[in-house]
Formats: sequence, C-alpha cells, structure tokens
Amino acid sequence: MKLDLPGPILILGAGKMGGALLSGLLARGLLPADVLIQDPAPPAETASVIAAHGIGQAAMFDALDAPPAVILAAVKPQVMDDVFPSAARLAGPHTLTLSIAAGRTIASFARHLPAGSAIVRAMPNTPAAIGHGMTVCCGNVHVSAGQKDLATKLMSAVGKVAWVDDEALMDAVTAVSGSGPAYVFHLVECMTEAGVAAGLDPVLSAQIARATVAGSGALLDQSDQPAGELRRNVTSPGGTTAAALDVLMRDDAMRSLFVNAIVAAKKRGEELSGS
Repeated sequence: MKLDLPGPILILGAGKMGGALLSGLLARGLLPADVLIQDPAPPAETASVIAAHGIGQAAMFDALDAPPAVILAAVKPQVMDDVFPSAARLAGPHTLTLSIAAGRTIASFARHLPAGSAIVRAMPNTPAAIGHGMTVCCGNVHVSAGQKDLATKLMSAVGKVAWVDDEALMDAVTAVSGSGPAYVFHLVECMTEAGVAAGLDPVLSAQIARATVAGSGALLDQSDQPAGELRRNVTSPGGTTAAALDVLMRDDAMRSLFVNAIVAAKKRGEELSGS
C-alpha cells in the first residue's frame, strides 16, 4: 500500500537513523519519486538503497515544482546550522519540519524558517534501525492535526510513537528512551560478568545474557501486563529469583541507581540544549 504524502519529503542526512527511516518508509509504500536526499557521503548500506530505488539527491532540490510536504532533519546536531538553512529556504506555508536531531530545540529550527512554520521535534532511539524503535514527538503551536498525523505515520515506520505537549519534557524522554538502549546493553555486560564469576564460560555466559534480555524484551512488548506483574510471575517465594531480587531491591538500591542515572542524563541534555 502506497504511503500517501501531500508532497515530496526531503531527507537531510542519510546516516544510521536517517537511513533506517528511509528504508522503513520505502517498506511502507513510500514512492521513491517522492523522496529527495541531501547527504554527501551516506553509509554504504543506505547508498545502496538510494541507488536501487533511483532516489534523487541534493542536486535536484532546485528542480522542485512545489515546496516539500516534509523536511526531515536527520544530520548530526553539531552541523545542523550549517546544513539546514539550504533546505529551509524551500519550505512553503504547509511544509512540516520534522527533526530527529538529539538536543536541537524547536526554536533552533524556527529561526531559519518563515514565521508560522510547523515544526516537530522527535526523539527516536537506536532500535529504530531494526523497526523496533520508540519515538516521542513534540510539536509547536503551528502543527495542524493533519501534520501531527503525518509525523506519526512517518515515525511509525521505525517503531512506536508517543507525543508530549511540553518540549521541556524532551530532555527526560532522551534520558529514558534515547539513552535507554545503552543501559540495557550495560545490563547484559553486567549479567555476563556475573555469570562468569559464578563459573560459566564467558562465551556461554554472554549468549545466555543476550538471549535472556532480548527474549524478556520481546515478551514485555507482546504482553499487556505491567512489567511488575511479569516480574512477580517469574518470582516464586523463597526461590532463586527471589534470592537475587532481595539483593537488587534491597534498600531500593537498583531503583535509586536508575533515578540518579536518569536525572544525570536529563541534566546533561538540558545543558547541551541550553534549556
């Protein structure tokens, strides 16, 4: 089924996240003719997708017959001010700017765009690369209901989507979901090392830890039960799981550790975004 857009989409940056979105959108029926790419050196995997679908690149921008429906800003935050203005001049009164650049505020895009431009700031995470991402979006007051729906459809190509009304919450979102995969990967590292300490071969311990976390995540995703209930389902009174949880939950240690970690990440996000 064709993914209908009210006009072409310009993708600025076809790196890992931009490339994942491109692949996800094409898989959902976006016509290659509706896409233009601006990236001087896309990764080989994305370059092959661009070539295979005959997608136009930056040289064709001036040939647009009408303003783009969407400008998807996916370049690195530190070079956004150098790259975005060349695309911003193409924006029309109904163009939606959709940013997936971590830490870049709505205001940082608004200063390059005509007054009244619709801007959505989105925070996806790295599982988007395999279509299992979590994206949280926030739009300015100029985003129409139709544009909000369009942004949701676009980001749904790489996973689940939620919205917040207050942009100040995006630093907390980044701390939980944007940085969150790193916490999970570190959990696997810790479980692997603990297994080795308990006598397991390092390779076997790593295999067990990876599969356990991946399987638990899949179960959590497919279940409508709260995480706490799933945890209780595994925990027999007086059993081995209960013994381990007695350590992890003693004095609220693990919860406190995560609260402190999320607060630190949120604070750093605020510092980087100037909020």
